[in-house]
Amino acid sequence: MDKNREPFISLALYHAFKWSVVSPILHTYFRGQIYGAENVPQSGPLLVVSNHASYFDPPIVSNCVRRPVAYMAKEELFNIPVLAQAIKLYGAYPVSRGSADRNAIRSALDYLNKGWAVGVFLEGTRTPDGRITDPKRGALLLAAKAKAPILPVSVCGTEKILQKGSSLPHAVPITVRIGNLIDAPTSTNKEELEALTQKCATVINKMHDLGR
Repeated sequence: MDKNREPFISLALYHAFKWSVVSPILHTYFRGQIYGAENVPQSGPLLVVSNHASYFDPPIVSNCVRRPVAYMAKEELFNIPVLAQAIKLYGAYPVSRGSADRNAIRSALDYLNKGWAVGVFLEGTRTPDGRITDPKRGALLLAAKAKAPILPVSVCGTEKILQKGSSLPHAVPITVRIGNLIDAPTSTNKEELEALTQKCATVINKMHDLGR
């Protein structure tokens, strides 16, 4: 872990929050099951690509890959004092929704170049059932520019955590599957990025379809 990104106290608070809050909730309340954790390299740049169905996905994925993962978060969240501090500790950085935020892209590349893991949702937004139907190649462009290997991750069950008419998260079973590393693209060629994007989507959807 590169200590240049965060001071020691922030890293300490990150791990304290992970082990005292996120991990216990995942493994007890959500009865979390994790497969493929041995596929995660614990050092060096890494692009984590996954499906996305819930606001709970970033901390769950970060917890399961067992290393901090920096995620883009909509900039409005950083205007909420307590929440802003919490998501910053968990590796979030702001992005303007609906636009190509160059600052967010630069932040992601900076984290990768410092040896951090960066998380990107392959479809760019949440989907109702957690499956990827329209993957975007922006994640693979980041991997190509940073020469970072790609780790496909499937999160199953989080789409049922928040349900209409309920103010509390439902205690649904969560399963996370971590696939084999995929080599970084050799170029920023559109055709190569598109092919690898589709490969990632196929791998993630196959893991997701395995269910619990």
